[in-house]
Amino acid sequence: MTKKQNFEHVNPLVGYLNKPACKFTKKDIISYIENNDIRILNFRYVGGDGRLKALNFVIQDIEQLENVLSTGERVDGSSLFGFLEAGSSDLYVVPRFRTAFLNPFAEIPTLDILCSYYDKDGNLLASAPENIMRKAHDVLHDRTGYELDVMGEIEYYIISEKAEFYEATDQRGYHESSPFVKWEQLRIDAMHAMAQCGCDIKYSHSEVGNFSDEQYEYEQNEIEFQPTNIEAAADQLIIAKWVLREVAYRYGVTVSFAPKITSGKAGSGMHIHMRPMKDGKNVTFKDGQVSEPSRKIIAGILDIAPALSAFGNTIPTSYFRLVPNQEAPTNVCWGERNRSALIRVPLGWTGATDMIKKENKFEENQTLDISDKPTFEFRCPDGSADIYLLIAGLCVGARHGLEMPNALEFAEKTYIDVNIFAEEHKKRQQQLAQLPYSCEKAASYLKKQSDIFKQYGVFTDSLIDGVVKTLESYDDENLREKLEGNHEETMKLVNRFLHCG
Repeated sequence: MTKKQNFEHVNPLVGYLNKPACKFTKKDIISYIENNDIRILNFRYVGGDGRLKALNFVIQDIEQLENVLSTGERVDGSSLFGFLEAGSSDLYVVPRFRTAFLNPFAEIPTLDILCSYYDKDGNLLASAPENIMRKAHDVLHDRTGYELDVMGEIEYYIISEKAEFYEATDQRGYHESSPFVKWEQLRIDAMHAMAQCGCDIKYSHSEVGNFSDEQYEYEQNEIEFQPTNIEAAADQLIIAKWVLREVAYRYGVTVSFAPKITSGKAGSGMHIHMRPMKDGKNVTFKDGQVSEPSRKIIAGILDIAPALSAFGNTIPTSYFRLVPNQEAPTNVCWGERNRSALIRVPLGWTGATDMIKKENKFEENQTLDISDKPTFEFRCPDGSADIYLLIAGLCVGARHGLEMPNALEFAEKTYIDVNIFAEEHKKRQQQLAQLPYSCEKAASYLKKQSDIFKQYGVFTDSLIDGVVKTLESYDDENLREKLEGNHEETMKLVNRFLHCG
């Protein structure tokens, strides 16, 4: 008899504790640390630059461990966020036990836990991006009864010394395999580490972008995650970027999530998929069609989409990717299967549930519930995005759309056919609103629509003012035109923002 393989859970803590991460307690964390010879504890939290920070503890005894897991620790908020004044910047970082994971890179056994920011009075820091995301989703649910599950796709370039053999075809790397792509194993190693850290991964593949110069090779890849609640979805993206950088560092190559690596080649996005949920059920579709609540949510997001660029496209090179006549969107519109639309409704398996039986004649008939699969996708964000604020903004847009009296009319007005970008439909294209073409323009849209974001106390004045100030400081209103054809100056700008987010 063939021995049946026993699959252990890829996340060591989940396997050891025999419970889902969402149910982890302080007692569980201490038990794992005691019984697995864990010597180091890392608190991790996201700074204003979008990167995962670290506070390291040597575990000396149970009393010390119990204390730090019970109280959190103090940090200097003004060094982490630009909008906090030095005189009132003392913050607490408080661990979220459900996020604990065994560090896959540490030589000394180490446990990491993501943390949230609290103010001097022991309340969630109102202006912290993560807490704004929570507020935005709570308001969405409280006012409409709907929740929003999300998931992200991370596109990135690996930059390495030029290989001698099996050179890839320029800009033809989509789903290519080795040896014509060189960094498939790096991607797989990173995926495995992400899963150990609690990320729920859908799949990965090489992406379309690849090119080389005299010295270096540039190879684009993508990793896509499973939809989940907004907090877990944000954590996945943040951990994934940290993991990819750690793995690339160990391989001796550079990974970049920058929206543009050079002119004339494919840029990298960070698309966000969404599915509206009601009473635990996905309501993206109804009777095989995009549902009414989905169309309202799409309308609300499109209505504030130019302002959302302030959170999803936050550096000057973001707007070197968002240019006409390429796959990245520039028009404020939505459609089914159209990759040039700002919001795309991809194939959702509606009416296509028996393909396995058709392809495999000995397979039995199956009745599968695929209602969790359909999503719609917001395609303009990139790796410079503030992940928390971007998801918060999408929740604001969803709530805004569900409350808009003319949402269905707006959705109909902004719907486009799959052939809309053909030359014969140019007049229709010109009727569509446009995304910003610079950080400065994104800031002006955010100022114009700030009341929608601040409604119900979600976004704060100080945070919006800080975002606007940062975007305006780039002084990039006509930068694309100024640098057109100037490769040397363009590459200086690219290198300045190579490690964004």
